[in-house]
Amino acid sequence: MSTKYMFLIYGDESAYADATPEQWTEMLHAHQAWQASVVAAGAKIHGGDALAPTATATTVRSGSGSPVVTDGPFAETKEALGGFYIVEAADLDQALALAGTLPGQSIEVRPVVETG
Repeated sequence: MSTKYMFLIYGDESAYADATPEQWTEMLHAHQAWQASVVAAGAKIHGGDALAPTATATTVRSGSGSPVVTDGPFAETKEALGGFYIVEAADLDQALALAGTLPGQSIEVRPVVETG
């Protein structure tokens, strides 16, 4: 039985801020090649995308009373969440092997909890 895993791609946003069109194309081709390797390994990608920079983010905090909306995340870190994939793999070992070949600086792999 296979399991879905969320691959969270973290990296230094400043590395992409001044990327040339050629560098973006190179990165896109690297991700396309990785996606093909996932399928060739017998796994399946259920979705994924790049994210806009953290400067464009809005945070909604709820709790007691009305939700509070603020600009951006407030984590003090050099690595920011830049994109994600949802991958169905045979097991954690396969998911980790696939994540190890994913273009990116740091990949967090977490099992998806099936709720429905």
